[in-house]
Amino acid sequence: MRQAEPIDSTPPLGPSDLGPVTVAMFREALRRALRDMRRAPGFALVFGLPWVMGGWFMIWLTWVTGQSYWLVFAAIGFPLIAPFAAVGFYDVSRRLEEGRPLDWKQIFSVIGRQSKRQLPSICAVILVVFLFWFFIAHMIFALFLGLSTMTNVSSSFDVFLTPNGLAMLAVGTTVGAGFAVLLYMITVLALPMLLDREIDFVTAMIHSFQYVQREPLRMFAWAAFIGATTFLAMVPGFLGLLVVLPLLGHATWHLYDMLAYGTGRGVASSEATASFR
Repeated sequence: MRQAEPIDSTPPLGPSDLGPVTVAMFREALRRALRDMRRAPGFALVFGLPWVMGGWFMIWLTWVTGQSYWLVFAAIGFPLIAPFAAVGFYDVSRRLEEGRPLDWKQIFSVIGRQSKRQLPSICAVILVVFLFWFFIAHMIFALFLGLSTMTNVSSSFDVFLTPNGLAMLAVGTTVGAGFAVLLYMITVLALPMLLDREIDFVTAMIHSFQYVQREPLRMFAWAAFIGATTFLAMVPGFLGLLVVLPLLGHATWHLYDMLAYGTGRGVASSEATASFR
């Protein structure tokens, strides 16, 4: 079992040596995430509420203007700032694990320092993938429905039940799933690793991608859980994100922590069992 490295203001150099993942780790990560949410509910509200309000605002703006392109701005803004919110959850969980106080100023300082490290670069990569997906999505739409009779696809859903409409949905969903899988593979462990280690974003993404390749069954099961819970959280007017986003943020950190340091680091590691190895 790997031992946690000493707490230091300077992150360790190089990528983490990630061990094998088990189903027990997912359960433990979620258990610790729930514990963190109970111990620090204010942070869950501060980092989660902007996403709920942002969803409300974009829906309202789309409804008032009748222009769906406002949703594109939301999708572009999400990859730019979402990783910074994730860092907030990561740092809260790290402090709780190490028995350090939850100082608002210090936590926001940690988030601010990421803007001078590698996080903006990985945000740019995520944004490029999003924009490329929008481009491909428009190409798929034009390919299957470009010659159809002009209609408002926002209100006339019958067009999607035509043979061309169904084919477009099938191809678009398949291609979109491919982009989602790519984003998941390059970020699921890269984001917490960038906070924990002194490492460039390309190396972090490569290690994250290779780890998912090495543990595909369990890591894609985790991806399915993330996708399903996030979708269900958006159904009740985005309100579920107040619970799901903090839960997944804290759980992601704990999962990475256990993969990198065995049962985890600090005072909370004594709660875990040796069954993870």
